[in-house]
Amino acid sequence: MKCPHCGGDWKMQICPQCGGETLPEGKFCCHCGAELEVELPPDLANRILCPDGACIGILNEKGECSVCGMAYKAVLESEQSDG
Repeated sequence: MKCPHCGGDWKMQICPQCGGETLPEGKFCCHCGAELEVELPPDLANRILCPDGACIGILNEKGECSVCGMAYKAVLESEQSDG
């Protein structure tokens, strides 16, 4: 599906119930009404900041920074073992 304003492509999500395409931010399928899974935002209270002093990202469960993409798996493992 294309954006009616800019003409860019929207990455549609697929309904697990009926297989229909639904807008990416939709909470319910626009075809069958089934509730769609919503991606939860990161838990900011328990976040681990990127150790690169110039970066503002947080480390994900794989130990990769959300902004610069650097892998800090060892840092993530040491932080989790300390806490």
